[in-house]
Amino acid sequence: MEANSKSYVKPTTVFLTEEFNETDMRLHWNKYAERLGQKGLKIMESILLISDPTLDGTTIYYELPNEGSKLDFEGQMNGLLGYLKGHLHNHDITIEVIVNEEIKAVRALNDQDRYNRFLEINPSIELLRTTFGLDINL
Repeated sequence: MEANSKSYVKPTTVFLTEEFNETDMRLHWNKYAERLGQKGLKIMESILLISDPTLDGTTIYYELPNEGSKLDFEGQMNGLLGYLKGHLHNHDITIEVIVNEEIKAVRALNDQDRYNRFLEINPSIELLRTTFGLDINL
């Protein structure tokens, strides 16, 4: 029995560390987001698609517009991290979340906003409108 116990070697776990590029990472990131959307997790899907993640070595940097979306993201980050580690065959991947309050939300412009913006770009538009008696329904 003593000889048998000495010959036992505990198996070691070897984690994969294959190289990958930013394109592959973004592809799997978007596939994961799409998969969440199909499962009905639309909020998390939209958080994952707010901006494009960037890659530096095995660290993924992801920029979010506020603390609330960061908290939602971090609550679901382990699932994403496991998915990326498995599909990219690299267990050294980490995700760093950056909150950038300066990200501007895209908003729909109404007719008055568009006209004012065009007027800022080219003040001659007002002269054109008055010269030809154009009526813009604002």
